[in-house]
Amino acid sequence: MDEWYQHRQKDAEGEFYREVVYQGPRGKTEATTQGLYAFRADGKFLGYTNNRDVEKVRAMIKKALKEFTPPDEVAEIKEGKKDAYFVRTPPDGGLVADVTSKVLGGYDDPKSDYEKLFQAALGRDHLWIRKDEAEALAKGELANSLKQRIARYHLVDNTRGEPPMWERRDVKSLEVTLKDGVIEGSVHLETKSGDRGYVASIRGVVEVKDGKVTRFDVAVKGEFWGCGTYTPNPPKGKFPFAVTLRLSSGEATLDRVPPQGSRDLQDYLK
Repeated sequence: MDEWYQHRQKDAEGEFYREVVYQGPRGKTEATTQGLYAFRADGKFLGYTNNRDVEKVRAMIKKALKEFTPPDEVAEIKEGKKDAYFVRTPPDGGLVADVTSKVLGGYDDPKSDYEKLFQAALGRDHLWIRKDEAEALAKGELANSLKQRIARYHLVDNTRGEPPMWERRDVKSLEVTLKDGVIEGSVHLETKSGDRGYVASIRGVVEVKDGKVTRFDVAVKGEFWGCGTYTPNPPKGKFPFAVTLRLSSGEATLDRVPPQGSRDLQDYLK
C-alpha cells in the first residue's frame, strides 16, 4: 500500500491508519509514515521496522507475536464513505499497461548482498490510458497526451526507490510515431540543471481486433544519468536503462494499483 494516501485520507480508513502508525516510533508526524507495522485488529500497536533485512523483519514479527494478546472486544468497522479526493481507479473504458524498468549495467561490484539486491531490482508501475487515447490507438493514432504521460511519469528510474517525475520543461524532445501497428521514435529528457536525464530509442507494437486494442508492447532503451532524493546510489555517469510497457487485463486486483504519478491525478491524466 502507498502510505501517502492513508496518511492524508479524511475517512474511516485514514483515521484507523493514523491511529495505528502514530503509536510507532515516528509518532504523530506530517512526514512519511513508511515502514512495516504489526498491530492488533483493534488498532493496538505491536511493532515496527523500516528495514528490508529479512532477519530484522523476522525479529520484529517474533517480538510482536510474543506481546500479542487477543483484544477483549473489537468493534465492528462499518464501511463508510471514502475520501473522494484520494480515490484512484483506472479510467472507464481505458486501458492498463504493466510498466517494468531495469538498470542494465554500470554498477560497481556490490559490497553486500543488500546492495546486490538493489542493483538487480526491477521497478514496477502501471500506465493508465484514457478511453479516448485507447480509441485513438485502435484507429492507428498515438495521442500526444499518451506520449507525454509515458515520457514524464514512466521513463523514470524507480529501481531503488520513489523517483522524481519529469516536469514538462524536462521533455527536450519526444518524437514518436505509430504506423501500420509499429511504434518508433526517440526521447530526450533532462532537468534544467542537467543533473538527471534519459536519452533513448522507442520501439513497439500495437495490435487491434474488432476495434479494440489487444496488444500494446513498447520497449524504451537508452542511457540514463543522475538520481533523485529517494533513488540514491545509481551507477556512475551514464548507464544503460530500459523500460517496457505491456498491456494487462486490467481486471486483477494488482492491475488496479494506481500509478505512482497519479498522486497528482489531474496532471497525470491530462
